[in-house]
Amino acid sequence: MAGRIFLSSPDVGTLEESYLLDALRSGWVAPVGPDLDAFEREVAARAGVAAAVGVSSGTAALHLALLALGVGPGQVVVVPTLTFAASANAVVYTGAEPVFVDCDPETGNLDVPLLLDTLDRLGGQGRRVGAVMAVDLFGGCVDYTALLPACAAAGVPVVEDAAEALGAIHHERPAGSFGRVAAFSFNGNKIMTTSGGGMIVSDDVGLIGRCRHLATQAREPVPHYEHVEIGYNYRLSNLLAALGRAQLSRLDAMIARRRRLRERYAKLFAPVPGVRLLNEADTGSNCWLTTVVVDPEGAGWSATDLSRWLASVDIETRPVWKPMHLQPVFARATRFVTGAAQHLFAHGLNLPSGSALTDAEVDRVEGAVVRFLENR
Repeated sequence: MAGRIFLSSPDVGTLEESYLLDALRSGWVAPVGPDLDAFEREVAARAGVAAAVGVSSGTAALHLALLALGVGPGQVVVVPTLTFAASANAVVYTGAEPVFVDCDPETGNLDVPLLLDTLDRLGGQGRRVGAVMAVDLFGGCVDYTALLPACAAAGVPVVEDAAEALGAIHHERPAGSFGRVAAFSFNGNKIMTTSGGGMIVSDDVGLIGRCRHLATQAREPVPHYEHVEIGYNYRLSNLLAALGRAQLSRLDAMIARRRRLRERYAKLFAPVPGVRLLNEADTGSNCWLTTVVVDPEGAGWSATDLSRWLASVDIETRPVWKPMHLQPVFARATRFVTGAAQHLFAHGLNLPSGSALTDAEVDRVEGAVVRFLENR
């Protein structure tokens, strides 16, 4: 055994080094510069939208997207309960209230029929719904074919939290192209990284302009510093944008490697009773994280058993997100749940999925799983 195997390590090398050094030597080291401009254009093109603005994190992207839509106090935003805390936190930053909705048990993504019922019930209660936030969980898109017409009929804008989904597709459309506005994350563990950073993308050029204004301290376009509203220091560094440009040029290859790894996991677990891969049927997923869902009665062991075994041989795994409605900070939040997210939290496990994994490391993970199964 040689070193710890991580869940999703950054996949960076000499190309990223050359882009970063070129940007550094150019003198553009602030949150403005030619690499940032180019990175925004390139990500917008990849997402199939008109415009983009680079920001300091995916969370900042969600915050600004909501503000640009006019979300604020007195409103609620519907958020999947099965997500990372940033999705809900961004709602709270605006002064609005998150309302949590459960997931589809097969995909982990938003339960669209339950969402429609939720919108009806919230409307009946006289609550103002500022937006629906759709989270593309673990790199697989929500069923936007069903979601978008329903939200349009209800007059509610959709914010696509595509933090985990750059490069994914749904019915030939790329992640980031759905709804009024979308957000990507380039955190260190994502499908591609700028070490830390994010991007807001939209076909609404005016909305992107609004986000750009707020992200630069809401400074007015005059020679002196003039502010008529509160802004934020949310812009992405030109240096990090250069790193992102190198990563984006390699994105398809990184997705392909993650996809091959998922296929290997699928083959490994196919003959094992009581075990399935979450959202395995989604061929458009970028396969950011591969998740197994274990029925202890059928398998004879639990996801926790597998996690502990892999930890004993220095292989990192992680439970599926703990649902937001079970988090102490959101204990009083309104929720519409079926138990699906809670079930996935109890029985789901994210396995090492990074494109930076070497063939030897993948063999080591597979060998460890095989030994675990043989011992059961």
